[in-house]
Amino acid sequence: MKRYFIHTFGCQMNVNDSLRMSEALSKMSYVPTPEPENADLIILNTCSIREKAEDKMLSALGRYRAVKASRGAILGVGGCVAQQEKDKLLKKVPYLDFVFGPDNIAKLPEVITRVQEARERVVETAFVDSEEYVFPRADAETSRGKVTEFVTVMKGCDNVCSFCVVPHTRGREVSRAFPDVLVEVADLARVGLREVTLIGQNVNSYQGGISFAQLLLRTAEVPGIERVRFTTSHPHDLSDELIEAFRIQPKIAPHFHLPVQCGSDRILKMMRRDYTVEQYLVQLAKLRAARPGIAVTTDIIVGFPGETEEEFEMTMKLTELVKYENQFSFVYSPRPKTGAALREKDWGPIPHEVKVARLERLQKLQRRISGEYTQSQVGLDVEVMVEGRSRYDATKRFGRTPENRTVNFDGDAPAGSFVTVHIERATPNQLQGRQVAVLKEPTVAPPPVELTVPQHVPAEA
Repeated sequence: MKRYFIHTFGCQMNVNDSLRMSEALSKMSYVPTPEPENADLIILNTCSIREKAEDKMLSALGRYRAVKASRGAILGVGGCVAQQEKDKLLKKVPYLDFVFGPDNIAKLPEVITRVQEARERVVETAFVDSEEYVFPRADAETSRGKVTEFVTVMKGCDNVCSFCVVPHTRGREVSRAFPDVLVEVADLARVGLREVTLIGQNVNSYQGGISFAQLLLRTAEVPGIERVRFTTSHPHDLSDELIEAFRIQPKIAPHFHLPVQCGSDRILKMMRRDYTVEQYLVQLAKLRAARPGIAVTTDIIVGFPGETEEEFEMTMKLTELVKYENQFSFVYSPRPKTGAALREKDWGPIPHEVKVARLERLQKLQRRISGEYTQSQVGLDVEVMVEGRSRYDATKRFGRTPENRTVNFDGDAPAGSFVTVHIERATPNQLQGRQVAVLKEPTVAPPPVELTVPQHVPAEA
């Protein structure tokens, strides 16, 4: 059988896109391989949100060139860099066979067929009109055997933040009709999934016939679904209605990723973020009052053009004040066609060594705070949804708490179970312990399914 390898860079949206690619390839009789050296088809699903991730993509292409030469493997690039560079990628990488954008995942079988049969190099990067766009849908039977799955509810972004390339690579916001979302969730629940994550570039600006808060509440009511998560959000869409949903529905997991980006109002305005730090903190206080103990994570950009040392210290103070459970922090990198890139010289570029030094200070602070959270769990009994074997030790089990804390533990409960785990040890990144009770058995006893994304490189890598 033909084998494929997908190398995924970036965010959870890209991970979801790679899963949908995997499903399309399985219908073409391709099977996944964890080793690119054994692949007949290699796809790099790319991210352009940070310059470093883009550089890593080009480096990976160079490594996979040898596989193409030795096996005759087909080599393609999808995702945001593909959308950004289009046919320029084929000129830059002469051994590349095809390029396709996020809107064209449904055309992947057609693209591969054209490469194989017509021996042509293919570019498919046209945005699909909102009226004609078909959302990628998780295949229920392919998802059988899994515990959690992504469900796409919207795509694109209308905010045009000055640092962000997403509107240029993912297009304008398009929301999926809420009945379609609920049907997909119900189909997944019928094959044993216990958790879904509703995803989109700016998911809480959803407008698919009901509000996003109402969509969360209806998703939580689907029989068999025990946890509902979502990502990613913009602070100006953290409505009182959404906060109320956290108060009244315990199945909405107590974890909120709320990117603040910076602790300076002046820099936020330059970023085209339409809130102040005070407004952000007011909404965050309401959220924590509605759902005590909720875990809050964030994104922060360090070294934005014009950022002074005093303004960076504001970000440090905000981190200390909010006490984020975790944060994804990056040094600023100019992205094509963005407002900040066009005005960086006017605003004042920050030397790279200064950006790196600031980032290291911020990440050191966050590691301390994250460690305080995880150490506070030692000695407690916590609820864990079992997702399978630990990736670090096959004799242990792996799962997550409602707050999205990673737990590796001694136990024997099957995937899909909810168990009580006594926490014995902790690092800033994970908890470790032992199973002491089974709270709920799986709803379905599914056969094992091998449909994975073999390698994922986060955007911050």
